[in-house]
Formats: sequence, C-alpha cells, structure tokens
Amino acid sequence: MKFSNRIEQVNPSMTLAIDAKAKEMKANGEDVIGFGAGEPDFNTPERIKQAAIRAIEANDTHYTPVGGTNELKDAIITKMKRDNGLNYDRNQILVSCGAKHSFYNLAQALWEEGDEVIIPAPYWVSFPEMVGLAGAKPVIIETDAAHNFKITVDQIKKVLTPNTRAILINTPSNPTGFAYEKSELEAIAQCALENNLLMISDEIYEWIIFDGFKHTSIASLSKEAQKNCVVINGVSKCYAMTGWRIGYIAADAEIVKKVTKLQGQSTSGPCSISQAASIEALVGPHDDVLEMVREFEKRRNVMVDQLAAIPGVSCNKPNGSFYSFPDFSDLYKKKDRNGKVIQGSLDFTEFLLTEKKVAIVPGIAFGADANARMSFATSLDKIEEGVKRIKEAVELLK
Repeated sequence: MKFSNRIEQVNPSMTLAIDAKAKEMKANGEDVIGFGAGEPDFNTPERIKQAAIRAIEANDTHYTPVGGTNELKDAIITKMKRDNGLNYDRNQILVSCGAKHSFYNLAQALWEEGDEVIIPAPYWVSFPEMVGLAGAKPVIIETDAAHNFKITVDQIKKVLTPNTRAILINTPSNPTGFAYEKSELEAIAQCALENNLLMISDEIYEWIIFDGFKHTSIASLSKEAQKNCVVINGVSKCYAMTGWRIGYIAADAEIVKKVTKLQGQSTSGPCSISQAASIEALVGPHDDVLEMVREFEKRRNVMVDQLAAIPGVSCNKPNGSFYSFPDFSDLYKKKDRNGKVIQGSLDFTEFLLTEKKVAIVPGIAFGADANARMSFATSLDKIEEGVKRIKEAVELLK
C-alpha cells in the first residue's frame, strides 16, 4: 500500500498517546496516576445536558447549515459582545467540530507552499503539524520560564521575512498555563499590523483564569486588530464539553466564507444536538463554570507548590488553563537504578511511568524538552499522591 507523502510527514499526537497508554495500564489493573489528560474531570453541567435532551425530544436531529445554526451563531455573537467587547455578524461566525477542527480548516484555507506562520514554543502539539499539512512552514520561536513562556515583539521581528503570513497566540496557553497581559498583546498587535500579519488567537481556555487575572482578546484592542484577527474558541474546556465537539471562529467575513466552503466539502455542519447544548453553555448562567475554576485554582496551588519543593525541579505558577509546566532538566544526565541515563523529557516521563506509574507528557512534544506538562484536571488526592511519587522517583536518580 502506498501512502501520501503528506500523511507520512505527520507525527502522532504525543498527548493522546500518553493518555491512551495510561488508560491501558489502568485497564490492566495497574495503579496509574495520570496527569496527561487535556480535559476537565468535571461532568458537563446539568443545565447543558438538559438542553441537549430537549433538542432530542424535539427531533432536532437533522443536518444543520454547514457553518452552524443561526441560533448558535447568535449565542456566539452575544458571548463575544458580553465577554470580549467585540461585535460580529452571522457571516463572521463559523461553527466546526471542535476548536482543533477550526484551526485545521483555517490552515487549509489560508496557507500554502512558501508561506510562513510564527508559532511560539512551547506550543500545542497540533499547531506545527497542521501548518505543515497545509504546505506552509511553521516558524518556531522559543520562549522561556523567565518570561513565563511568552513571546516578545523583538523575537517576532527577528524571524520576519517577506513570506511571513500570520502569528499564532494561545492565551491562556496549552501547555504552559500562562496568559498574556493586555499590554503584552497591545505590543504584539501593533507589530502584527505594521507587518501585515494575520493574528490567530486561540482562546479556548478563556474562562479558566486565576488570581483575579482578566482575559483580553487581542481582537478587542482596535477595529483594525479585529479585522486582522481570527479568534478561535469553543465549549470544550470551559464548560467540560470535550466530547460534544463544538468549536468556532470569529473572523472577517471573507475568511469565514472560504473556510465554510472547505467545511462544506469535508464534515458539513457539526452535530445538531451538540449545537443546541452549546447555546445553553454560552448564554446560560455561569455559576457552574466559576465553581469549576475555583477548584482548579486550589489544585494548581497544591501541585505547583509541591512540585517546586522537590530538589532539582522548578515550576512557575500559571495564571490560566489547568496545566503546570515544571522544568525537570536539572535531573537530566542522572542515572536510574538500572544505570540508564536520563537524556531528556522522553526518558524522564518513561522513567516516571515505569518506576512509579505516574503519567505526564514530555515537553519535547510541545517544543520544550526541559519541561513536562502536568494537568491538574484531577482530584486533590491524586495530585498529592502523584507528586509524592514523583519526589520518590527523583530520589532514586543518582
């Protein structure tokens, strides 16, 4: 069987692979603590489930328009005005099968061979892969813990070429958990506009923020910024609706028109029941969301504080999402009790899983080999036990 060069160049998702391996070990009766999951451990709020049930009972089970129902588009428009101070029309909204699908569609519609897209590292694992699938070149800019893993204008200017088409901003970030301040976004937006760069703003963790932080959408900074920005969002993370598969973009009408044409020849419209549930998610009361966020903040404090207390481990405290991104690189070059040298994040995460049955995601998957991603979307008991096991594993290294 001959396969396309395109598919041969795609790397499997390491985050999904780690999560699958941990689940397989658990299914085999092993006592595994998994910090790999990229989804809330809470159930979808009852109000949202009931909206879906009402839609089923009303036989709302048929095809919807390719770009989503008008009712859901109106709910997104209401949300964007309420939460972000942004005004959109229906022809500027497109609903897809998750925010991942939204970005894939964008990449296919916007970029081609010879184009370059700036992606700050650490990055979500699929961003470079999807840019590459479109034939474009992902231009990776490394960031560091000293700047809370956030890109600067000086870094952007150093990689600009005549082929640079866009810059990607993910705030709050997967995998680091850090969100951009408004002043930081203003500087990035000014640079992007001066250099005719389209801004792609992934805001899927928008509501999951801590310590009184206020989320700012880069599109809200000016009318010019809004016109030159595609906002990606969805219901998966903030409403514990990962399996419902609803994401959306808000963008210039011409971009939405092109992406809708592509979606019409691929998935067509998203699930009708999921769309009905998403309307309730976006326009209903948010007490359930805020309660979930308060619990995430407690868990973050416990995880980060206990990780930072382990000799050889450092960990900045994130202000958003449900991830910590500890640095384990001081432990590299040490040997486990079998004499194997820990060379990097892959070796270290394999060591933890084998030695102490703790699953975390190696930072190399996100373009940051010094680190690993640990989700605190799990119970406090599991967080405390898991970090305790990590400490015990570290003590075995010589």
